[in-house]
Amino acid sequence: MEVKVKKRIITIIGARPQIIKSSAMSRAIRTHFASQIEEVIVHTGQHYDENMSEIFFEEMGIPLPNYNLNVGSGSHGAQTAKMIEGLESIFLKENPTAILVYGDTNSTIAGALAAAKIHIPVIHVEAGLRSFNKAMPEEVNRIACDHMSTILFTPTKTGFDNLKKEGFDLDSTSKATANSPRVYHCGDVMYDNSLYFSSVSDKQSTILNKIGVEANKYILSTIHRDSNTDISENLESIFKALLEIQKMSGLAIVLPIHPRTKSKMKDQLSSDLFDIIESNTSFKIIEPAGFLDIIALEKNSKMLVTDSGGLQKEAYFFQKPCIILRPQTEWIEIVNNGNALLAEANYDKIIAAFKTLNSKEYYSYPSFYGDGKAAEFICEKIIEHF
Repeated sequence: MEVKVKKRIITIIGARPQIIKSSAMSRAIRTHFASQIEEVIVHTGQHYDENMSEIFFEEMGIPLPNYNLNVGSGSHGAQTAKMIEGLESIFLKENPTAILVYGDTNSTIAGALAAAKIHIPVIHVEAGLRSFNKAMPEEVNRIACDHMSTILFTPTKTGFDNLKKEGFDLDSTSKATANSPRVYHCGDVMYDNSLYFSSVSDKQSTILNKIGVEANKYILSTIHRDSNTDISENLESIFKALLEIQKMSGLAIVLPIHPRTKSKMKDQLSSDLFDIIESNTSFKIIEPAGFLDIIALEKNSKMLVTDSGGLQKEAYFFQKPCIILRPQTEWIEIVNNGNALLAEANYDKIIAAFKTLNSKEYYSYPSFYGDGKAAEFICEKIIEHF
Protein backbone atom coordinates (compact mmCIF):
# COMPACT_ATOMS: atom_id res chain seq x y z
CA MET A 1 0.00 0.00 0.00
CA GLU A 2 1.33 3.39 -0.98
CA VAL A 3 2.07 5.65 1.97
CA LYS A 4 1.18 9.25 1.18
CA VAL A 5 3.67 11.79 2.43
CA LYS A 6 2.28 15.03 3.81
CA LYS A 7 3.06 18.23 1.99
CA ARG A 8 5.20 20.32 4.35
CA ILE A 9 4.28 23.97 3.90
CA ILE A 10 6.16 26.71 5.71
CA THR A 11 3.88 29.68 6.39
CA ILE A 12 5.63 33.04 6.78
CA ILE A 13 3.95 35.65 8.94
CA GLY A 14 5.24 38.82 10.53
CA ALA A 15 2.69 41.62 10.52
CA ARG A 16 -0.71 41.66 12.16
CA PRO A 17 -2.74 41.29 8.93
CA GLN A 18 -0.73 38.20 7.97
CA ILE A 19 -1.35 36.60 11.35
CA ILE A 20 -5.07 37.12 10.84
CA LYS A 21 -5.01 35.83 7.26
CA SER A 22 -3.04 32.76 8.28
CA SER A 23 -5.80 31.71 10.67
CA ALA A 24 -8.05 30.91 7.71
CA MET A 25 -5.43 28.60 6.20
CA SER A 26 -4.53 27.00 9.54
CA ARG A 27 -8.20 26.37 10.23
CA ALA A 28 -8.75 24.82 6.77
CA ILE A 29 -5.71 22.57 7.17
CA ARG A 30 -6.73 21.50 10.68
CA THR A 31 -10.37 20.90 9.72
CA HIS A 32 -10.14 19.37 6.23
CA PHE A 33 -6.57 18.61 5.19
CA ALA A 34 -4.67 17.49 8.31
CA SER A 35 -3.77 14.13 6.74
CA GLN A 36 -2.34 15.77 3.61
CA ILE A 37 -0.69 19.03 4.68
CA GLU A 38 1.74 19.72 7.52
CA GLU A 39 2.07 23.41 8.35
CA VAL A 40 5.23 24.88 9.88
CA ILE A 41 4.73 28.50 10.99
CA VAL A 42 7.57 31.02 11.02
CA HIS A 43 7.01 34.41 12.64
CA THR A 44 9.60 36.94 11.50
CA GLY A 45 8.86 39.26 14.42
CA GLN A 46 8.19 42.21 12.11
CA HIS A 47 5.44 43.26 14.52
CA TYR A 48 6.72 42.62 18.00
CA ASP A 49 4.30 44.52 20.21
CA GLU A 50 2.25 41.96 22.18
CA ASN A 51 -1.04 43.71 21.48
CA MET A 52 -0.22 43.83 17.78
CA SER A 53 0.59 40.15 17.29
CA GLU A 54 0.71 37.60 20.13
CA ILE A 55 -2.85 38.31 21.22
CA PHE A 56 -4.07 37.18 17.82
CA PHE A 57 -2.63 33.68 18.18
CA GLU A 58 -4.63 33.19 21.36
CA GLU A 59 -7.83 34.81 20.10
CA MET A 60 -7.95 33.09 16.75
CA GLY A 61 -6.80 29.60 17.58
CA ILE A 62 -3.67 29.83 15.45
CA PRO A 63 -0.92 27.36 16.35
CA LEU A 64 2.02 29.06 18.04
CA PRO A 65 4.91 29.63 15.62
CA ASN A 66 7.47 26.87 15.30
CA TYR A 67 10.09 29.58 14.83
CA ASN A 68 10.32 33.29 15.68
CA LEU A 69 13.13 35.34 14.15
CA ASN A 70 12.45 38.34 16.45
CA VAL A 71 13.81 40.79 13.88
CA GLY A 72 11.94 43.79 15.32
CA SER A 73 11.91 47.18 13.66
CA GLY A 74 14.53 48.75 11.43
CA SER A 75 15.04 50.21 7.99
CA HIS A 76 13.55 48.28 5.07
CA GLY A 77 16.96 47.01 4.02
CA ALA A 78 18.18 46.01 7.46
CA GLN A 79 14.90 44.37 8.46
CA THR A 80 14.54 42.45 5.20
CA ALA A 81 18.17 41.30 5.26
CA LYS A 82 17.80 39.85 8.77
CA MET A 83 14.68 38.02 7.67
CA ILE A 84 16.29 36.54 4.56
CA GLU A 85 19.25 35.23 6.55
CA GLY A 86 17.05 33.67 9.21
CA LEU A 87 14.51 32.24 6.79
CA GLU A 88 17.11 30.63 4.52
CA SER A 89 18.55 28.75 7.49
CA ILE A 90 15.07 27.47 8.46
CA PHE A 91 14.25 26.45 4.88
CA LEU A 92 17.44 24.43 4.56
CA LYS A 93 16.72 22.71 7.87
CA GLU A 94 13.03 21.98 7.26
CA ASN A 95 13.24 21.14 3.53
CA PRO A 96 9.64 22.20 2.81
CA THR A 97 7.50 21.25 -0.17
CA ALA A 98 6.81 24.97 -0.62
CA ILE A 99 6.61 28.18 1.36
CA LEU A 100 3.46 30.27 1.67
CA VAL A 101 3.49 34.06 1.99
CA TYR A 102 0.69 36.59 2.38
CA GLY A 103 0.24 40.10 1.05
CA ASP A 104 2.97 42.67 0.61
CA THR A 105 5.12 43.25 3.71
CA ASN A 106 8.87 42.91 4.21
CA SER A 107 8.16 39.44 5.61
CA THR A 108 6.50 38.57 2.30
CA ILE A 109 9.35 39.67 0.07
CA ALA A 110 11.98 38.18 2.37
CA GLY A 111 10.25 34.80 2.37
CA ALA A 112 9.82 34.78 -1.39
CA LEU A 113 13.39 35.83 -2.11
CA ALA A 114 14.98 33.42 0.37
CA ALA A 115 12.96 30.50 -1.04
CA ALA A 116 13.28 31.33 -4.73
CA LYS A 117 17.08 31.61 -4.47
CA ILE A 118 17.32 28.01 -3.24
CA HIS A 119 14.62 26.68 -5.60
CA ILE A 120 11.82 26.17 -3.11
CA PRO A 121 8.39 26.89 -4.65
CA VAL A 122 6.67 30.07 -3.46
CA ILE A 123 2.89 30.24 -2.94
CA HIS A 124 1.58 33.81 -2.82
CA VAL A 125 -1.82 34.48 -1.27
CA GLU A 126 -3.16 37.94 -2.26
CA ALA A 127 -1.33 37.99 -5.57
CA GLY A 128 -2.06 40.46 -8.37
CA LEU A 129 -3.06 43.43 -6.24
CA ARG A 130 -1.75 46.73 -7.53
CA SER A 131 -1.98 50.35 -6.36
CA PHE A 132 0.16 51.46 -9.35
CA ASN A 133 2.25 53.57 -7.01
CA LYS A 134 5.80 52.28 -6.63
CA ALA A 135 6.52 54.94 -4.02
CA MET A 136 4.70 52.54 -1.67
CA PRO A 137 7.11 49.86 -0.37
CA GLU A 138 4.18 47.43 -0.38
CA GLU A 139 3.75 47.84 -4.14
CA VAL A 140 7.38 46.93 -4.77
CA ASN A 141 7.07 43.92 -2.46
CA ARG A 142 3.91 42.54 -4.04
CA ILE A 143 5.14 42.90 -7.64
CA ALA A 144 8.49 41.27 -6.90
CA CYS A 145 6.86 38.46 -4.91
CA ASP A 146 4.39 37.68 -7.70
CA HIS A 147 7.19 37.30 -10.21
CA MET A 148 9.08 34.87 -7.93
CA SER A 149 6.03 32.72 -7.21
CA THR A 150 5.11 29.26 -8.46
CA ILE A 151 1.41 29.44 -7.56
CA LEU A 152 -0.41 32.76 -7.29
CA PHE A 153 -3.80 33.07 -5.60
CA THR A 154 -5.56 36.34 -6.30
CA PRO A 155 -8.61 37.41 -4.28
CA THR A 156 -10.25 39.50 -6.99
CA LYS A 157 -10.98 39.55 -10.71
CA THR A 158 -9.05 42.82 -10.89
CA GLY A 159 -5.96 41.09 -9.50
CA PHE A 160 -6.39 38.28 -12.01
CA ASP A 161 -6.53 40.79 -14.86
CA ASN A 162 -3.48 42.64 -13.52
CA LEU A 163 -1.41 39.46 -13.70
CA LYS A 164 -2.53 38.83 -17.26
CA LYS A 165 -1.34 42.30 -18.22
CA GLU A 166 2.04 41.53 -16.66
CA GLY A 167 2.54 38.49 -18.87
CA PHE A 168 1.32 35.58 -16.75
CA ASP A 169 -0.19 32.72 -18.75
CA LEU A 170 -3.65 32.36 -17.27
CA ASP A 171 -4.58 29.49 -19.59
CA SER A 172 -1.82 27.09 -18.55
CA THR A 173 -2.94 23.61 -17.52
CA SER A 174 0.51 22.22 -16.64
CA LYS A 175 1.85 21.50 -13.18
CA ALA A 176 3.02 24.68 -11.51
CA THR A 177 6.74 25.45 -11.67
CA ALA A 178 8.82 28.57 -11.13
CA ASN A 179 9.19 28.93 -14.91
CA SER A 180 5.54 28.09 -15.58
CA PRO A 181 3.56 29.50 -12.66
CA ARG A 182 -0.15 28.93 -12.18
CA VAL A 183 -2.62 31.69 -11.35
CA TYR A 184 -5.96 31.19 -9.61
CA HIS A 185 -8.78 33.58 -8.75
CA CYS A 186 -9.83 32.10 -5.41
CA GLY A 187 -11.62 34.77 -3.38
CA ASP A 188 -10.33 36.36 -0.21
CA VAL A 189 -9.20 34.46 2.89
CA MET A 190 -10.14 37.51 4.93
CA TYR A 191 -13.74 37.09 3.81
CA ASP A 192 -13.49 33.50 5.10
CA ASN A 193 -12.33 34.90 8.44
CA SER A 194 -14.92 37.65 8.66
CA LEU A 195 -17.73 35.15 8.17
CA TYR A 196 -16.26 32.70 10.67
CA PHE A 197 -15.33 35.16 13.42
CA SER A 198 -18.34 37.46 13.17
CA SER A 199 -20.49 35.30 15.42
CA VAL A 200 -17.53 34.63 17.74
CA SER A 201 -17.08 38.37 18.15
CA ASP A 202 -20.77 38.84 18.92
CA LYS A 203 -20.45 36.38 21.82
CA GLN A 204 -17.07 37.38 23.21
CA SER A 205 -16.31 41.04 22.55
CA THR A 206 -17.26 43.61 25.18
CA ILE A 207 -15.32 46.48 23.59
CA LEU A 208 -18.32 48.80 23.03
CA ASN A 209 -19.30 48.72 26.70
CA LYS A 210 -15.67 49.00 27.74
CA ILE A 211 -15.05 52.23 25.84
CA GLY A 212 -18.55 53.63 26.30
CA VAL A 213 -19.99 53.86 22.78
CA GLU A 214 -23.30 52.78 21.29
CA ALA A 215 -23.88 50.96 18.01
CA ASN A 216 -24.13 53.21 14.96
CA LYS A 217 -23.17 56.29 16.97
CA TYR A 218 -19.44 56.42 16.25
CA ILE A 219 -16.92 56.40 13.43
CA LEU A 220 -14.05 53.92 13.54
CA SER A 221 -10.70 55.27 12.36
CA THR A 222 -7.22 53.80 12.01
CA ILE A 223 -4.05 55.60 10.92
CA HIS A 224 -0.69 53.91 10.57
CA ARG A 225 1.00 54.48 7.18
CA ASP A 226 4.22 56.45 7.37
CA SER A 227 3.02 58.72 4.56
CA ASN A 228 0.35 59.90 7.01
CA THR A 229 2.05 59.61 10.39
CA ASP A 230 5.51 60.91 9.51
CA ILE A 231 4.47 64.06 7.65
CA SER A 232 3.22 66.76 9.99
CA GLU A 233 0.96 68.42 7.43
CA ASN A 234 -0.77 65.13 6.62
CA LEU A 235 -1.30 64.03 10.21
CA GLU A 236 -2.62 67.48 11.16
CA SER A 237 -5.01 67.45 8.23
CA ILE A 238 -6.40 64.02 9.14
CA PHE A 239 -6.94 64.84 12.81
CA LYS A 240 -8.51 68.22 12.02
CA ALA A 241 -10.89 66.51 9.61
CA LEU A 242 -11.82 63.88 12.19
CA LEU A 243 -12.53 66.60 14.75
CA GLU A 244 -14.70 68.48 12.26
CA ILE A 245 -16.61 65.31 11.36
CA GLN A 246 -17.20 64.64 15.04
CA LYS A 247 -18.44 68.22 15.54
CA MET A 248 -20.79 68.32 12.55
CA SER A 249 -22.22 64.83 12.98
CA GLY A 250 -22.31 64.41 16.75
CA LEU A 251 -20.77 60.97 16.26
CA ALA A 252 -17.92 59.83 18.46
CA ILE A 253 -14.55 59.01 16.91
CA VAL A 254 -12.95 55.72 18.01
CA LEU A 255 -9.26 55.43 17.15
CA PRO A 256 -7.40 52.25 18.15
CA ILE A 257 -3.94 53.76 18.27
CA HIS A 258 -1.21 52.12 16.24
CA PRO A 259 2.23 52.26 17.94
CA ARG A 260 3.60 54.32 15.03
CA THR A 261 0.80 56.86 15.31
CA LYS A 262 1.05 57.03 19.10
CA SER A 263 4.76 57.82 18.91
CA LYS A 264 4.26 60.48 16.23
CA MET A 265 1.27 62.42 17.57
CA LYS A 266 3.18 64.64 20.00
CA ASP A 267 5.96 65.28 17.50
CA GLN A 268 3.89 65.90 14.39
CA LEU A 269 0.78 67.63 15.72
CA SER A 270 0.71 71.21 16.95
CA SER A 271 0.41 71.49 20.72
CA ASP A 272 -2.97 73.24 20.38
CA LEU A 273 -4.40 70.46 18.21
CA PHE A 274 -2.98 67.77 20.46
CA ASP A 275 -4.60 69.41 23.50
CA ILE A 276 -7.97 69.68 21.74
CA ILE A 277 -7.88 65.99 20.90
CA GLU A 278 -6.86 65.06 24.43
CA SER A 279 -9.68 67.09 25.99
CA ASN A 280 -12.45 65.93 23.61
CA THR A 281 -14.38 63.19 25.39
CA SER A 282 -16.01 62.17 22.11
CA PHE A 283 -12.60 61.48 20.57
CA LYS A 284 -11.76 58.09 22.03
CA ILE A 285 -8.15 57.01 21.51
CA ILE A 286 -7.81 53.41 22.69
CA GLU A 287 -5.04 50.80 22.73
CA PRO A 288 -4.64 48.47 19.71
CA ALA A 289 -7.62 46.13 19.62
CA GLY A 290 -7.65 42.38 19.13
CA PHE A 291 -9.29 40.97 16.02
CA LEU A 292 -12.57 40.07 17.72
CA ASP A 293 -12.81 43.60 19.12
CA ILE A 294 -11.97 45.14 15.75
CA ILE A 295 -14.77 43.12 14.16
CA ALA A 296 -17.18 44.36 16.84
CA LEU A 297 -16.05 47.96 16.28
CA GLU A 298 -16.42 47.61 12.51
CA LYS A 299 -19.84 45.92 12.60
CA ASN A 300 -21.31 48.50 14.96
CA SER A 301 -19.78 51.66 13.46
CA LYS A 302 -21.49 54.21 11.27
CA MET A 303 -18.51 54.52 8.95
CA LEU A 304 -14.77 53.77 8.73
CA VAL A 305 -11.98 56.27 8.08
CA THR A 306 -8.73 54.41 7.51
CA ASP A 307 -5.46 54.03 5.65
CA SER A 308 -5.45 50.26 6.26
CA GLY A 309 -5.95 47.99 3.26
CA GLY A 310 -7.48 45.28 5.42
CA LEU A 311 -10.03 47.54 7.08
CA GLN A 312 -11.17 48.87 3.70
CA LYS A 313 -12.26 45.35 2.79
CA GLU A 314 -13.70 44.56 6.19
CA ALA A 315 -15.81 47.70 5.95
CA TYR A 316 -17.22 46.23 2.75
CA PHE A 317 -17.71 42.78 4.31
CA PHE A 318 -19.78 44.34 7.11
CA GLN A 319 -21.54 46.76 4.75
CA LYS A 320 -20.11 50.00 6.10
CA PRO A 321 -19.06 52.99 3.96
CA CYS A 322 -15.37 53.84 4.11
CA ILE A 323 -13.16 56.90 3.63
CA ILE A 324 -9.71 55.83 2.47
CA LEU A 325 -6.85 58.03 3.68
CA ARG A 326 -4.69 57.19 0.67
CA PRO A 327 -4.42 58.46 -2.92
CA GLN A 328 -4.80 54.93 -4.36
CA THR A 329 -6.07 51.57 -3.26
CA GLU A 330 -5.46 48.00 -4.39
CA TRP A 331 -9.12 47.27 -3.53
CA ILE A 332 -10.44 49.36 -6.39
CA GLU A 333 -13.71 47.40 -6.62
CA ILE A 334 -15.16 49.03 -3.53
CA VAL A 335 -14.34 52.50 -4.86
CA ASN A 336 -15.76 51.80 -8.31
CA ASN A 337 -18.91 50.43 -6.70
CA GLY A 338 -19.38 53.56 -4.55
CA ASN A 339 -18.81 51.91 -1.17
CA ALA A 340 -15.62 53.85 -0.45
CA LEU A 341 -13.98 57.12 -1.47
CA LEU A 342 -10.31 58.04 -1.79
CA ALA A 343 -9.53 61.16 0.21
CA GLU A 344 -5.75 61.05 0.77
CA ALA A 345 -4.63 63.10 3.79
CA ASN A 346 -6.53 66.10 2.45
CA TYR A 347 -8.85 67.93 4.85
CA ASP A 348 -11.31 69.12 2.21
CA LYS A 349 -11.48 65.71 0.51
CA ILE A 350 -12.05 63.91 3.80
CA ILE A 351 -14.90 66.25 4.75
CA ALA A 352 -16.44 66.01 1.27
CA ALA A 353 -16.17 62.21 1.34
CA PHE A 354 -17.93 62.06 4.70
CA LYS A 355 -20.78 64.26 3.48
CA THR A 356 -21.19 62.16 0.33
CA LEU A 357 -21.13 58.78 2.04
CA ASN A 358 -23.21 59.89 5.02
CA SER A 359 -25.99 61.23 2.79
CA LYS A 360 -26.03 58.29 0.37
CA GLU A 361 -29.21 56.26 0.79
CA TYR A 362 -28.51 53.09 -1.19
CA TYR A 363 -25.45 50.83 -1.24
CA SER A 364 -24.97 47.54 -3.08
CA TYR A 365 -22.57 44.76 -2.09
CA PRO A 366 -21.72 42.40 -4.97
CA SER A 367 -19.72 39.26 -4.13
CA PHE A 368 -16.32 40.65 -5.16
CA TYR A 369 -14.42 38.54 -2.63
CA GLY A 370 -15.67 35.01 -3.16
CA ASP A 371 -17.83 32.56 -1.25
CA GLY A 372 -16.00 32.31 2.07
CA LYS A 373 -14.12 29.12 1.11
CA ALA A 374 -10.93 30.57 -0.38
CA ALA A 375 -8.63 28.77 2.09
CA GLU A 376 -10.10 25.37 1.23
CA PHE A 377 -9.61 26.07 -2.48
CA ILE A 378 -5.97 27.05 -1.86
CA CYS A 379 -5.31 23.82 0.07
CA GLU A 380 -6.83 21.74 -2.72
CA LYS A 381 -4.56 23.36 -5.31
CA ILE A 382 -1.48 22.89 -3.12
CA ILE A 383 -2.23 19.18 -2.94
CA GLU A 384 -2.91 19.02 -6.68
CA HIS A 385 0.36 20.68 -7.71
CA PHE A 386 2.79 19.28 -5.15
